Amino acid sequence: MKFSKLTILIGSVVLVTLVYSASKSSFSISEESMGFRKTTIYSETDTIADKTMYSTSPAGTSKKFDRAYQNAPPMIPHNVEGLLPITINNNQCMTCHEPQMASMMGMGATAIPKSHYTDLRPKHTYDGENFIHATDHMKSELAIKPVDKLVGARFNCTLCHAPQSTGKLIIENTFEVNYSREDGALKSNFDDFILDNLDTSKKQEK
Repeated sequence: MKFSKLTILIGSVVLVTLVYSASKSSFSISEESMGFRKTTIYSETDTIADKTMYSTSPAGTSKKFDRAYQNAPPMIPHNVEGLLPITINNNQCMTCHEPQMASMMGMGATAIPKSHYTDLRPKHTYDGENFIHATDHMKSELAIKPVDKLVGARFNCTLCHAPQSTGKLIIENTFEVNYSREDGALKSNFDDFILDNLDTSKKQEK
């Protein structure tokens, strides 16, 4: 069945009119409900954000947080006053979290993992004439080498680890974590990857 252009035009106008009328009568948005602030947009008097609170528990007395997802950097559960800022020559975190200290102190401190004592930087080659970038060939994209001290790329702990705030969320977090291993809430399996690749590297060298 064919409709004339006039019929289609009239029908469109009627439809738009009905939709507009329905929206005017049953749907409206107040200025206070726009955005996340939920206050008038013309004054800042009543616009006060919830105070963000951090743990005041001393190190060794706080409860550890579950990781946000498998291998996520652990959150800092204790007070960090006096520990920041971290510099390459002054890292107070090492006092408790350096592996030997963590095992001796008996405070339940999480030991810095092997991954932080492993050089993962790609290796470049230079024979005096030619410089070859590691990614220019497929044989040395990743060099895995254990070292005796915290690698330089890992010295600033708070680049990945941060204190957990207890402020009220503006938007509820509905994310449901699915760990890839049973102990994933408190343990990373990245060290297993490091050890597996170290074994592979040694076999290839032989």
